[in-house]
Amino acid sequence: MPTVTQETYPWLKAYPEGVPYEINPDAYPSLLELMEEGFERYASQPAYSNMGKELTFQDIDRLSREFAAYLQSIGLQQGDRVAIQMPNLLQYPIAMYGILRAGMVVVNTNPLYTCREMQHQFKDSGARAIVILANFAANLEKIIENTDIQHVVITQIGDMLGFPKRLIVNGVVRYVKKMVPSYQLPRAVPFNKALASGAGASYKKPQVSGRDLAFIQYTGGTTGVSKGAMLTHRNLIANVEANHEWTKPLTKDDTSSPVIVAALPLYHVYALTVNALTALKSGAMNLLITNPRDMNAFIDDLKRYKVTIFTGLNTLYNGLLNNPHFGEVDFSALKITSAGGMALQKVVAERWYKETGCLPAEGYGLSETSPVLSSNPLVGENRIGTIGVPWPSTELRIRNEEGQWAADGESGEICARGPQVMPGYYNRSDETAKVIFEDETGRWFKTGDIGVRSPDGYFKIVDRKKDMILVSGFNVYPNEIEEVMTQCPGVLEVACVGVPNERSGEAVKVFVVKKDSGVSEEQIRAYCREHLTAYKCPKEIEFRDELPKTNVGKILRRALREEEKA
Repeated sequence: MPTVTQETYPWLKAYPEGVPYEINPDAYPSLLELMEEGFERYASQPAYSNMGKELTFQDIDRLSREFAAYLQSIGLQQGDRVAIQMPNLLQYPIAMYGILRAGMVVVNTNPLYTCREMQHQFKDSGARAIVILANFAANLEKIIENTDIQHVVITQIGDMLGFPKRLIVNGVVRYVKKMVPSYQLPRAVPFNKALASGAGASYKKPQVSGRDLAFIQYTGGTTGVSKGAMLTHRNLIANVEANHEWTKPLTKDDTSSPVIVAALPLYHVYALTVNALTALKSGAMNLLITNPRDMNAFIDDLKRYKVTIFTGLNTLYNGLLNNPHFGEVDFSALKITSAGGMALQKVVAERWYKETGCLPAEGYGLSETSPVLSSNPLVGENRIGTIGVPWPSTELRIRNEEGQWAADGESGEICARGPQVMPGYYNRSDETAKVIFEDETGRWFKTGDIGVRSPDGYFKIVDRKKDMILVSGFNVYPNEIEEVMTQCPGVLEVACVGVPNERSGEAVKVFVVKKDSGVSEEQIRAYCREHLTAYKCPKEIEFRDELPKTNVGKILRRALREEEKA
């Protein structure tokens, strides 16, 4: 990179005083040293809270070490992939830190995945073990023989809540609410039994470098096949360091332990980095929200603490604002509200500011970039409607259709480089080659988003190059939806597009040509529910006699999108 000055990078003029232009991605040899430092420095402070139960950093240190020792004791090796499939529970950070401390690679998995989606991800990653919530174990039973998984650790929602609450919660979930379908996984080990076994085993800290893999984060594929972004220890350290410096102007004078709301799932890269890993630097306590859709329970949790930092996305903030009990929450300590994952609507941002006194700062990133690339400043000009300015040690540029760097005001694909950018996709060199390129200035990642840069360095997204649909911050790729739906009996052809949706930003709409005139909308919806995660299922279904196509027979999604806009 050229010499970093305000002349070479105009966005640096927007940096608050004290925020450095560059960070050191090699500040720690690996995430293990970052964890050890945080556990020791903040030992007696609360690290996580969930369902009324708090665990200190010292607790997390001990429990994650026990889990790491357990993984080592059952024959797993450094570099092995271990999947986690659960919502935000106290077990999540214990398992995640334990896997990393064992020198293994975390494969984060959406708990709502269908059997088809689970099988692809586990098989593609080569995961040899999994930590899974009992609620989803029935799906694992159906596909485990088609994967490399040899070790299963099963946890229940209340496992870390202590006696007698653990028994009460687990009993209600299983027998009253009937949320745990029956399953047969005879070799599975209960989570608490694994911890007890690890407590009696020896733990050996592995030699891990910054360039070793830490996470495989799955993201949609343009071919309809989900692909895993390889994130190294160094990638994550870079983003943690940048986030720590970015927030420091508003948190440096805190005398009490900050409280950060973790309503976004920790399996999502945004919460993984900005919530879980960054807390190791600041000593923040993560308030884990297991089910953010239960707004009344969510607000009850918020009433228990004076929240310092709130991370979320537009739909989450909008949902809270429209709850009649939102005004009962004390936001007097709130210093930072960050918004990512999807566009922040101006009306939501302004209303949140009016209710809490804290204007949300919109940022931007991807699974492939660990995730954050840019953000609006927390002190200074927070320009609603933009994704702000590049973070320390990060460069964004606009590339036009001719492959040239665009001038200010000219639209083109946003390209990024920095120490947080992944080395590539796991076992997908062909897909890596589509998004990574090098020129005389360095190695660049093509984001697939179309943006413009203002003369003073603020960036704005104006469109997407890909056909990707963004539903409440989750990527949905039309190819995957179409591939699944064309296997539905009675369906001949399908075209999938995104349409505006007030609640989720965008929603999935499909246009269907029938093969069998008797096939109904409900049959198609039922098939989709069986094979697709809920947010990927079509919100709207429209039957057509034919679909618009090119002269070589390719379906024109763009024509359908333009029809919808009109």
